[in-house]
Amino acid sequence: MAYSNEPIVLLDYQPGRGQIYPQAFVSDYRGILMSDGYTAWRTLTGTTHLGCMARSRRRFVDALKTRKKGGGPPEQALKFFEQLYRIESQAGDKTPDPGETKADCIRRFRQQHSVPVLNALKAWLDDIAPKVLPDTKLGDAVSYTPNQWKYLTRYTEDGRMSIDNNLLERNIRIFATGRKSWLFSDTVDGANASAVVYSLMLTCRACGVEPLAYLRHILTELPQRPTDADVTDLLPFNFAKTAAV
Repeated sequence: MAYSNEPIVLLDYQPGRGQIYPQAFVSDYRGILMSDGYTAWRTLTGTTHLGCMARSRRRFVDALKTRKKGGGPPEQALKFFEQLYRIESQAGDKTPDPGETKADCIRRFRQQHSVPVLNALKAWLDDIAPKVLPDTKLGDAVSYTPNQWKYLTRYTEDGRMSIDNNLLERNIRIFATGRKSWLFSDTVDGANASAVVYSLMLTCRACGVEPLAYLRHILTELPQRPTDADVTDLLPFNFAKTAAV
């Protein structure tokens, strides 16, 4: 998988969840990789693995929903996450010092403010873990977070890293909503075609391109091109550049 300076959303269909599938998709990528706690992703070598803090937080939200009167440990945990996300918002607004990059500025701010909150959260989790029933929503949340700790906290080491994967999850929510309408793809070719179409449409969003305008353009241009023609100029980010002229 080649690195791109352009914003790209790329969806891929695979017939299973075994480690051979993410390895085939990601190939020899050597950058930052954020994923959930699924172990198949961790088998990829040469990448810097990151966990998604939103997934950890969501488990405590689910635990809070099981309490009739609310409150308790789930609410205590969510206060830690509230602090972490408030710090993220502040970090994004910080102006770098002279000679400092934005990423370095964010890292410095996280080291100063996020790390103490994370340390307090870890101490709280270690203290409460023996008191929580494992086969409960709270037990799931309390066990998941320490198990993924080194991945969940790695974002504080590099200002280029994100605290969570919510940007992508907002994108794939469209696909998940649509999937409920058609239930499943009838063939592998259909699943692959869906992945291609969604990749193009979500890349349009990432590039600030209006999808309908983009579709009109490429469906007008493609029939006029030879089968073996170079069509890279029709990719969403290139269309965005020409449309801006």
